[in-house]
Amino acid sequence: MAGPSEDYQNSLGNDDIKDQEDAHESSDPVDEGKDTEGDSMAHPASNSIHRSSSRPQLDLSKAAIQGNFEERDPTILLPNQSDDISHLALDIGGSLIKLVYFSRHEDQSTIDKRKKTVKLRLGISNGNRRSYPILGGRLHFVKFETHKINECLEFIDSKQLHCSGVDSRHWGSESPNSQPINNANNAVIKATGGGAFKFADLFRERLGVSIEKEDEMDCLVAGANFLLKAIRHEAFTHIEGQKEFVQIDHNELFPYLLVNIGSGVSMIKVDGDGKFQRVSGTNVGGGTYWGLGRLLTKCKSFDELLELSQRGDNRTIDMLVGDIYGGMDYSKIGLSASTIASSFGKAISENKELEDYRPEDISLSLLRMISYNIGQISYLNALRFGLKRIFFGGFFIRGHAYTMDTISFAVHFWSRGEMQAMFLRHEGFLGALGAFMSYEKHGLDDLMVHQLVERFPMGAPYTGGNIHGPPLADLNEKISWMEKFVQKGNEITAPVPMAKPGTTGLGGFEVPSSKGGTLRSDASALNVGVLHLVPTLEVFPLLADAKTYEPNTIDLSETGELEYWFTVLLEHLPDLVDKAVASEGGTDDAKRRGDAFARAFSAHMARLMEEPAAYGKMGLANLLELREECLREFQFVDAYRSIKQRENEASLAVLPDLLMELDSMSEETRLLTLIEGVLAANIFDWGSRACVDLYHKGTIIEIYRMSRNKMQRPWRVDDFDEFKKRMLGSGPQKPRPHRRALLFVDNSGADIVLGMLPLARELLRRGTEVVLVANSLPALNDITAMELPEIVAEAAKHCDILRRAAEAGGLLVDAMTNSIDGSKENSSSVPLMVVENGCGSPCIDLRQVSSELAALAKDADLVILEGMGRALHTNLYARFKCDALKLAMVKNQRLAEKLVKGKIYDCVCKYEPAG
Repeated sequence: MAGPSEDYQNSLGNDDIKDQEDAHESSDPVDEGKDTEGDSMAHPASNSIHRSSSRPQLDLSKAAIQGNFEERDPTILLPNQSDDISHLALDIGGSLIKLVYFSRHEDQSTIDKRKKTVKLRLGISNGNRRSYPILGGRLHFVKFETHKINECLEFIDSKQLHCSGVDSRHWGSESPNSQPINNANNAVIKATGGGAFKFADLFRERLGVSIEKEDEMDCLVAGANFLLKAIRHEAFTHIEGQKEFVQIDHNELFPYLLVNIGSGVSMIKVDGDGKFQRVSGTNVGGGTYWGLGRLLTKCKSFDELLELSQRGDNRTIDMLVGDIYGGMDYSKIGLSASTIASSFGKAISENKELEDYRPEDISLSLLRMISYNIGQISYLNALRFGLKRIFFGGFFIRGHAYTMDTISFAVHFWSRGEMQAMFLRHEGFLGALGAFMSYEKHGLDDLMVHQLVERFPMGAPYTGGNIHGPPLADLNEKISWMEKFVQKGNEITAPVPMAKPGTTGLGGFEVPSSKGGTLRSDASALNVGVLHLVPTLEVFPLLADAKTYEPNTIDLSETGELEYWFTVLLEHLPDLVDKAVASEGGTDDAKRRGDAFARAFSAHMARLMEEPAAYGKMGLANLLELREECLREFQFVDAYRSIKQRENEASLAVLPDLLMELDSMSEETRLLTLIEGVLAANIFDWGSRACVDLYHKGTIIEIYRMSRNKMQRPWRVDDFDEFKKRMLGSGPQKPRPHRRALLFVDNSGADIVLGMLPLARELLRRGTEVVLVANSLPALNDITAMELPEIVAEAAKHCDILRRAAEAGGLLVDAMTNSIDGSKENSSSVPLMVVENGCGSPCIDLRQVSSELAALAKDADLVILEGMGRALHTNLYARFKCDALKLAMVKNQRLAEKLVKGKIYDCVCKYEPAG
């Protein structure tokens, strides 16, 4: 979930830039109204996707965000656009309208103004200091109920999505005289689904646009291909109620079988982009289930029929193998007693009428009969064409747990466990996304998985896939709605009286009961966020194997993990809210936003407790980043700003004495003291409850000295001797120094000033280039790349080594001509540089780092990861092509026991040589 400064779209007074929170942001992958798949007798035919030339290219080249990271209204630039951009497509089904749109940039003059402001404030040069993160834009997934199509039209009009220009009021312009640029005349919107014909005249009348109908099968395949190649862990299996996400190498994706279950069923063999063939199908599909179900149970809707199945017992109406063989298995041919021998078979022999059977049992029997047969036919077609993967979609699936389970069981049963049914998180939006991609040059083809970041902002009220309430037009409306409908903290297990039963208040986030109640039909539906396109994110080039790399050390799907961290984060929530409100001056507005943040984050936690897979594959790092994203959503830019400044000043005051102490030591003693200093200083972490308690018992310097005095080897993980051998050697001949070291730094204050800076200084002394890698955005009390140059400049006033290196690295604008002792120098020092890492989280996913970091990493031969977030929560088991040193103090008892079989405040010094 990591990514650079795209989180800054939440700008005070310009909330329309946050289109993901306006109107009904999608939360469950429902896809309805696909009524064309029932022609099971149609001849297979080869197809290739049609590319319309009605819109020009969305150009992502030289996209950039420019601005002050402390501002709430940042500047996002996509400079190379024509005036007419394909940024809207729809899938209009019988029940739902699915809409995909792309949000764009603001005025160039605003960008230039802010760019100059930043340079003036910092006094930085255009050298190696840093470059701002690049933002390509945001791909939004929204849905409306089809019978509320007027709301959809109003939403499109309010965002000017149908126009070739963009209403500047929606993109951060501060001009009160800004007017919409409405060039909708003769504009064309791509759409698929039956409603593309039905509502064409309405779109022309209300918006002045023409609807260009795209083939549904073309769109389904194009949408599926994009998602499977571009979204990490898009696919998942669903067996006995448990989801497991599957990472598919996009180079090994094709061929596969796409089974779309609408009214009928189409089975499509996909061989590549634009290369597919409908190879089979069946007329027994979703329409069959609904039709027979309506006749037999008198249900009025598809959802009602599905809900009935949750309470059903098919054994009362289906004939099982055990019914034939006296309760015994038919083990000779591998059939268990519980296997269905004949759907509805007991109705033959029992003297009962239709009214004697429970509608719930009939619904479940129907569901299993149809799902099992679809699963079997799908497997046989995969076998026929030698396909290894089967993906299922269509409105029949719609996140329904029992449906996915029965299809999965059928595929597993008939393949004897050699094949698995797979489903897609964004399944409901395949058609709309495919229609978006049918524009001739849509700009998405060349995106890689590491360039997409999914966010989960608060949306509009949903329950059970239904939409309740008007669009949320701005932050104030969002907060007002949340104050009415969303509870916080330990109250979240029960919704407030004004909320519909089972509502968390998160955009469409239904809370299925897992405590003895009835599971809703859509309880297994997964949430769909906003896809942020960040073209400058790259894979860290020093990973030993990027394909097998998994950043998360803690998997929240493990028993008890989510519950534990849920409790930890909620206990920390009041203190975090206090800090956030104080950082904004404690105003009434800040207090109100702080309360809304608490409600929002609590709702996220409630959703995850009920459905751990709701947001995709989640590790502890993702959970911690979700909290930071939520803070930024409610415009808390840096909750610990004043605390960080105070701790930095206190630490810098004692740095000169520490450097003098270090310089008086032998080389070997100094190296050990430096590593001890890093570990001791890493105790300062406002994300740790134990450390927060320590802050109330002494000053920062007192705590640091206490921590250093308690440093005793051996540490819990102690590879210092191996690291020392690489640095100093074991004989008279010294080893060559590293060429370049990347130091991933953690907290502000003593951690960076008294821990990592002295270590960086030692590496510089040995002739190693040093790059300090820090967060792009604030997170807790972590130091940022924006703050580091000022700290380095202050430290350089007391140290020639740091000063010369900072000058060489472009961190000091006015190079000093005299050394501290007054002598003239011609500096040729190795450089000390600062680079942002591309994220705003306490942890880091090295599959998504800034391009600037990736470029500097190519010449590095030493990586040092410091702190719990970067070296324990993530990357503890990561392997690198170069030497790696991981340093951290464990500030959580559970983490200490689980990862190092130790106790709180144990230390980790893990050294892994190249290879």
